[in-house]
Amino acid sequence: MPSLSIIIPTHKRADTLKRCLDHIDKQTIKDELDVIVVSDGYDKDTQDLFEKETWAISPRFIEIEKSQQGVARNKGIKEAKAQRTLFIGDDILLAPDACEKHFAVHKEQAENGGPLSIAVLGYTTWGPDINVTPVMKWLEKSGWQFGYPKIKKNAKNYVPSKKQHRFTYTSHISVPTDIAREHPFREDVTEYGWEDIEWGERLKNAPVKLFYEPDAFAFHCHNIDMDRSLERMETLGKTIKNFPNMERCPGKVKVLTYQIEALLPTMGGRHRRAFLRGFKG
Repeated sequence: MPSLSIIIPTHKRADTLKRCLDHIDKQTIKDELDVIVVSDGYDKDTQDLFEKETWAISPRFIEIEKSQQGVARNKGIKEAKAQRTLFIGDDILLAPDACEKHFAVHKEQAENGGPLSIAVLGYTTWGPDINVTPVMKWLEKSGWQFGYPKIKKNAKNYVPSKKQHRFTYTSHISVPTDIAREHPFREDVTEYGWEDIEWGERLKNAPVKLFYEPDAFAFHCHNIDMDRSLERMETLGKTIKNFPNMERCPGKVKVLTYQIEALLPTMGGRHRRAFLRGFKG
């Protein structure tokens, strides 16, 4: 039985996916991996990639009708063979020992009397070949994307339960496979936004604790400019209404605070305005 399954949803990014798989093929425990790529909809380039390329990890390729990432992840978890599963994005480039680090934390915590059910969050930062724009730096610092600075003091330890759901980044997180099957991703959300946090809230209530292992390192190869970031923020404002009971859904007081902050000529102010456009639209 493999030590770790890796599930990678993808959609029409064959070149990016190839880089992701090339890095998995260099893992220190590559012989112990069960790699599953789930294509969210038909894509000829992605299909051709698996017909032309070969990797020592022998990734399995599954194609589903166009749905969304939650459906793709759920399909992958049904096929997983290992007792633990790592979810990553198709634009994530794992360091050579990242999988080994994930597996080691699960194993060490179990052997040392830790919680039986844990999720392990790896560290992800912008790729070295990416032009890191000011808005990308702001997204990281503010916590809207890759808010690792906010849990720096929890490195190699458990993230406090009151905030762990905010950091269940499915671009780089591992969980016991049976937990992933018991708590599947919602499949009724057709647009981007909040599915990670909603899933994280259910894991927290299970309860599943979140361990932060910064030595499980990865690069995120995805450039974001201001227009794309504001478009994304507007979508977040729109889609959070799908989760009215979620802690991050703003009530009247928070909406008023956002309205005040939206008046400021700052990076945060511009993003607050975009969020409110989506929320009120």
